[in-house]
Formats: sequence, C-alpha cells, structure tokens
Amino acid sequence: MEKIAIIDLGSNTARLVIANIMDGGYFMVVDELKEPVRLAQDMEIDGYLRPLRMAQTIKTLRTFRTLYESHKVDKVFAYATAAVRRAKNQKTFIDDVQTACGIKLTVISQEEEAAFVYQGVINSMEVPKGLIVDIGGGSVKMIYYNRRVMIAQDTLPFGAVTLTEKFANYTHPEERALAIEKYVGEHLAKLPWLADLDPETQLIGVGGSIRNLGKISRKIKKYPLDMAHNYRIPFDEFETIYDTIKPLDLDKTARIKGLSSARADIFPAALSVIAAIKNYSYNGFDPNEIIISGAGLREGAMFRYALPTVAEKPISDILGHSIYTLLHHFNMNIAHAEHVFDLSMQLFRQLKVLHKLPRSYVKVLRVASMLHDIGSSFKFYDHHKHSMYFILNSNLYGIPQKDLVLAAIVAGLHYKDGLESLDMAKYLTMLTEEDLEAAKKLGVIVRIAECFDRSCGGVITGLTCDVLGDSVILKTKTAGDCTLEIKDAMEALPEFRRAFRKNLEIL
Repeated sequence: MEKIAIIDLGSNTARLVIANIMDGGYFMVVDELKEPVRLAQDMEIDGYLRPLRMAQTIKTLRTFRTLYESHKVDKVFAYATAAVRRAKNQKTFIDDVQTACGIKLTVISQEEEAAFVYQGVINSMEVPKGLIVDIGGGSVKMIYYNRRVMIAQDTLPFGAVTLTEKFANYTHPEERALAIEKYVGEHLAKLPWLADLDPETQLIGVGGSIRNLGKISRKIKKYPLDMAHNYRIPFDEFETIYDTIKPLDLDKTARIKGLSSARADIFPAALSVIAAIKNYSYNGFDPNEIIISGAGLREGAMFRYALPTVAEKPISDILGHSIYTLLHHFNMNIAHAEHVFDLSMQLFRQLKVLHKLPRSYVKVLRVASMLHDIGSSFKFYDHHKHSMYFILNSNLYGIPQKDLVLAAIVAGLHYKDGLESLDMAKYLTMLTEEDLEAAKKLGVIVRIAECFDRSCGGVITGLTCDVLGDSVILKTKTAGDCTLEIKDAMEALPEFRRAFRKNLEIL
C-alpha cells in the first residue's frame, strides 16, 4: 500500500489531502487540511500575485509539508490552478515555494484541470449527461459530457474572488448581483457549444461555494444527513436563497447559518454565476435542480493515480468500486460479502411475486448485503447497528442519498432488532411509507442470506422458492453440510412472517 499527498492550490483556498492507495485501484482519504489563501486577490489590477498573498500561501504550504511528512507519504503531487496560471510573476512564485517549502508546484493547464475535475465527477456520480460547473476563486470551469464522454470544456476568466473585486464599486448589493449576472451571461454567449446541450443534461455543481450552498440548504430544511455529495437543490429553492442573500450587505451575509465566515464576502458572486447559467438562453436545456458533487480536482487526481485507466475510460460500476473500496479498507471477508449479495439477489427474484418491489431497490439491497458485516470491524457485538452507522456515513459514490439511508436501515434490520430499536427516527423524514415497508422486507432477505452463509464457506449455492397458499417453501441447493446455516435461518421465521405475511418453510 502506498500513501500519497495531493495539494490543490486554488485561487481562494489551498487544500491538502492524504490518501492510502490500495491494490486493485482503490483509495481512501486519511487526512486533509484546507486554508483560505486568497491568492487571486487584487490580481485584477495588473496581473501580479501580491507579496502578502504569496507569503500567506507559502506559510500555508509549510504547514501542509509538516502534516504530510508526519504521515510519511511516498509521493507528493502539488497542482496550482487559475491564479498561478495567469500570474505574470508565476516563475518567481514557483521558485519561492520551492526554496521556502521544498514543494515543486506543477501549474496545470485549463485542459488538464478540466480533465481532473471531470474524472472526479464522472467516477463518483451516476449522471449520464451533465454540465459540470466548477466555481473557483479565479475561474469558472464548464464541462459538458454526454453518455460519460467529455464533449466540450471551457474556462471562464473569472471566479468568485475576482468577480467580487471587479464589481466592488457597486454600493447596492442587488445591483452588483445583477451586474455580475449580465457580465457572466456575456461570456457564456461566447461559448458556441452551449447551444448544443442535450435537453436531458443535468447541472452538476463543484467547488467550495457550491458545497456551502448545499450546507445552507440543509440547514434551512433541517435535513438530517450532513452530506454534500449527491445532494440536490431544486432551482426554486436556489432562487429563494439567492433572493434572500442578494440584497444583504456583508455583515448580514456573514450571519447566515451554514455559511463559512471565510467565504461570506465572495459567496454572493458565486450565486450570481449560478443564476446567470440558469437564466442563459439554451437550446431546450432547462435544469430543475443543482446536483452537488463533493468530488472534483483532488478526487480526479486520486482516481487517476490509483486507477490510471480512468484517464481513457471511466469506471463502469461506480457503486461497486465504492463498495469494494470500503471492503478493502476495512479488510473484510470479500468472498462472504459477495456470496451474501448473490443469495440476497436470488431471494429478491424468487420472492418478487410477494414483495412486488421495483428494480430500483436493487442498489439498496446491494449496499446492505455487501456491507452488512462492516460494523464488525469496529466491534462484533451489535455489529448490525455499527454497520448501519458505517453505511450512513460512508459517502458511497453512485447512489442517491435517500437510498443510502435506506441501505443503512436494511443493514440494521438484518439482525433480530426491529426498526424502533435502531435510533433512526430523524432520518425517516427522507423516506416514504413504501420505503419503510420495503426496508423491512429487504432486511429479512439480507438476514436469511447471511444465515445461509453462516460458516462463510459458500455451502448453500442456490435457492428456489414456491408460494403455496399461506406458505413459502424454500429449497436449498448445497455443496456440503449446511446444518449451521439452516439452524440460523430458522430463527428468522417470525420476521419473515411479519414482513411477507406468509409462513416460511426451509428444506
């Protein structure tokens, strides 16, 4: 296993992530650090990085080096983006960083930056057609892809920091917002490929300001899950937030719950960029929501290092890759996890006539069955509850947040306890009554499947179910002694009866 450090030196913020790289193309972040550096501040005057901002950045990079050296990383990748890319004193700054910190900065091109961001998004989200908008401090990257192939990309020469400075002379905040919208719209008109967007294209937001928008939305709605990735904001909700913030001065903006104090002054400009993109006249493209991606440049760099093939072809099974990342990280019994999933799917198909659940629940079943035991890496006793917590906080890629909550509940229900004992009441607002009924049925399916591999030897290889009146006759195909498996499964008969309203007989 390798350990790498990735530094993302942006125009507003410097970020460090430290990740373990596992065999098979998996990675896991083990530490991170971020600091506001405002490197792009005052660059609009003459194109030079300011001495104070360079000094602050060097101080921050020294801190980064102290941290990643304590982790004994094998490799360091340090990427500088828009501010350094455009700076007239770029070479002087890079040399100063090398001398003072011993860090070799790589200034990546617009195309390279777009590729990293695209790879971070495309390998972590199941969105077949997307317009990625990454709002940074000194630039706005726009990337269009269709059927997981990048079609076009451009970088607008401004970001939240530089727009805030450029329009600082406006005394009324609302006038400033409208002026920024108009200015951004003029630049959008110069991108001819925007007219060719597929009407089914979805809008994906990347960057600190976008994540902060999601945090504000979750605070307003009292959303129970504090997770940025794959969080969705309907545009009518965005407009409510924007209309609330647009007329506020800085002091009032800074008091908004969920808004980072380090971002309060530039946040309105970021919202104006989103509004301009939404309001621009496209050929049938009219998204009704913003999908937030918690993965961007840094994740793209990690994907590319851990699994170099993503530079040519994205991961085909995003959810599977994410599940296996956890299984490898926690050193779980992967053969057992796979067999429980296989048996769960056999039961799901065989009992279709009873549960009548749509195929959309298969993702939920996959996560719950393959990660049902992951809580035992913390403690075996009550491991079903620990598994529930692990899944709930896993930030798995390739699955909607509601389905992640549902999978956590299913994993919690794969033992003897009922839903009322799982302490999940605050999350139930995300689910429908149909979801809860489905969770009870899926929980029983996972429980029986786990019982059928109790010895972790794969002795029960196949299942057939016959529904006869008030009973389900379950026949097993075996490749060895399955006494323990049958004995364990028999204890699940009362739960099966409650969930399916049928008696279960196991032969």
